[in-house]
Parts: sequence; structure tokens; C-alpha cells
Amino acid sequence: MNVLEVAADAAATGPVCDACLGRLVADRSFGLSNAERGRSLRVANALADDADFDPVETADCWVCEGHCAAFDEWAERAVEAVGDVDFSTYNVGTRTPPLIEENEALLREECGLEADAGEPFKSEFNREVGKRVGRLTDAEVSFDRPHVQFTLNLEDGTAGAKVNSTFVYGRYRKLERDIPQTEWPCRECDGSGRQGRQPCDHCDGTGYLYPHSVEELTAPVVEDVLGGTQATFHGAGREDVDALMLGTGRPFVIEVEEPQRRRTDVERLQADINAFAEGKIEVEGLRLATYEMVERVKRHDASKRYRARVEFGADVSEADLAAAVDALEGATIEQYTPNRVDHRRANLTRERDVYEMTAELEGPREATVEVHGAGGLYIKELISGDEGRTEPSLAGELGVEAVVTALDVLAVEGEDEPFEDAEFFRD
Repeated sequence: MNVLEVAADAAATGPVCDACLGRLVADRSFGLSNAERGRSLRVANALADDADFDPVETADCWVCEGHCAAFDEWAERAVEAVGDVDFSTYNVGTRTPPLIEENEALLREECGLEADAGEPFKSEFNREVGKRVGRLTDAEVSFDRPHVQFTLNLEDGTAGAKVNSTFVYGRYRKLERDIPQTEWPCRECDGSGRQGRQPCDHCDGTGYLYPHSVEELTAPVVEDVLGGTQATFHGAGREDVDALMLGTGRPFVIEVEEPQRRRTDVERLQADINAFAEGKIEVEGLRLATYEMVERVKRHDASKRYRARVEFGADVSEADLAAAVDALEGATIEQYTPNRVDHRRANLTRERDVYEMTAELEGPREATVEVHGAGGLYIKELISGDEGRTEPSLAGELGVEAVVTALDVLAVEGEDEPFEDAEFFRD
């Protein structure tokens, strides 16, 4: 390809601005803008033909219809669209009018070029406006889930800004029983709090089966501090409503949509949450996280350590209890979907391992049992047998009824590699 011939052919089609001319040969040099390439070609042609230099006003360009002169204007529109939102990474996308795309294709055809020669108008527009947005905001371009995604619609003259979510990671301990992890709407009234014209008897008109949840005690505080429009709680599994979550706590991520702020004093935020929760739960280790942390938390198949208070239907000896525990320790347990959750879980048999198990008899019919088991092991059913749905079980080994009267989660164990890897957090 002779670039001077390309320039001459382009000039023969009508007024073509420097940027549109330079895009035709964008792959032939580096370190120059397309406008600089086009102007250089025009000068070179004038020198080669010993002719007068004939500049073209961008506004007269039949290809871009003057849009290549509006990079600064569009950058200002983009910044105005995002308002006072705090962001440090961004990306720019452009919706190009079909006529400009047709003009581009026609120009390449007239110049004898392949359809994909040089650089598309859209790519240049994204880059040139993007550079100017960076200078106006001191932010950086990112192609990997930026804080803000700008969309420039050249056809209707609008600039939009999509503000992506921000994320806060931490661990929670649940210090009171009968607190679900997430809000639990009443099934009888579908969360409305009413049955016809009367308050719902099942939830006392609240719309919820429980007055508090871990989500309700944490997410609204984070949403308010970061100025978001909505906050969603993501937990690494969940404990039973009536179980305590103790020890180092359970990992979680709170996702805040359309945040006005992305930076905060996480120690102060942690203190605010704990004060708001009034001892019902407490959080620790809050850190600003990346969006990848949500998936990491959701797929975290951690083992768990539990402590259960157990009551037996008949007297149990220390020797019988020790023998039953020995039989279960290291065993693979087959658990058909428990009766208590079969309304929301698929009916199938799951295999889960018991890694460690100890028991201490507190009386002829009472014991404290501690279990370290694989993620997804149903502890209450491991103790009771769940009418034969769990095999083997403590009740089955003892030959007496066994019921968990209180359950505490002592630890949510990590995987072999550290769970809290630095790559999933941000400054």
C-alpha cells in the first residue's frame, strides 16, 4: 500500500479531515494521533506534487460529519454525566451513527483498501475522548470492570455514565439466636404484612418472620456510608437461624450499587456497624474488595467446626457415647435432603465427610458434641438421623433418640491456600 496514493484517492472523494485520513493508515506508524498522520500525508502529497498545501476543516468532512472536532466537548459531557461520583478507573464506549459507518466503508472502498484496514472511527473516538476524560478527572482507563462506564451516543447527542458496584469484605459473628443471615419475608403474606385488610397473624404485621437479619444489621450501614442506591449481602454459606456464629466468623461481601464514594475508613465503618447491631452481631476485618471477591465467597466450600448441645431419649453411658463417636469420626455420611429444608432444596443424596468428632457426657441424657465436617454437612441430622434420611448418625449408632437443642458454629475453615488473598482487595 502506497500511503501517498491512499491520501490522493481519499482527497478525490471530497473533503476528508485529517483524523479520517489518518485512520486509513493507522497501522503504519506509532506515537502519532490519526489527525497528525492525516496532516502529514496531506503535507507529503503537497511536497510530492509541488502543489499548494490544502487543509480541510473537520466540520466539512463528509466521512465523520465533523465529529472528530468534538473530542473535547464529548469529554466534558461525559464528566458532567457522572456528577460527583468518586471513581479512579473508567472506560468509554461510543454508539456510532450508521451513516458514519457507511461513510467509512465507502472511503476504504474508494481507496482500494480492505474493509478492516487502519482503525475504525469508533475506536478512535473512544480513545481520544477517553484521554481527555482522564485529564479532566485524573482517573485511569481500565478495560477490566472499571468504576464508571461512559456511553456516548453521537446520534442523539447524549452522554451516559454507568457506575459499577463497589464491594466491602469482612467476617461476621452472630451472637444471638433466631437471626437469619438475610431478610426472611413471611410466606403467608408474601412480605406485605397484611392478609386482606388485616395485619398478618403469622408475622404480626411486620412482613418478616424474624425482626432482624445479619443483612439488615450490616448492609444498610455500608450503603449509607458509600452513598449507594442498594446494597446486597453475599455470604460464604449460611448457618441455621437458631445457630450462633462464633470464632473467627463467616466471610461475607456487601455489594453496593451506584456508589457515590468508593473510599472510606473501614475501621470506622466497622465500628459503625457494630454500634448499629447493638451486640446482636459483630463484624471484623472489613476491607474494600474487588468484584471477584463475590464469586470467591459464594464458591467457598469451607469445612466447619460445630458445637452442639444434645439431648437423648434414654440414658446413655460414656462408653456407648465414645463408641458411637469413634464410629462416626472419619466416616462418609450419606444425607438425603433433610425434612426441614426439602421445601427449598432439591431432593437428592449428598455425601459429606466427618473429619473429627468429640463428645462429653453432661448427664445421663445430655452431651456436648463437637464436629469438624465438610462444607454442606447437616449437623442436626448427623445427630438425629432425620428419620433415616442420614446414615450413619449418632442416634443410629446409640440406638436412642438424639436431638440438637443448641448449635454453635465455631469456625469456618479456609482452603489450603489463604482465603483472603491480596489480589481480591483494593486500597
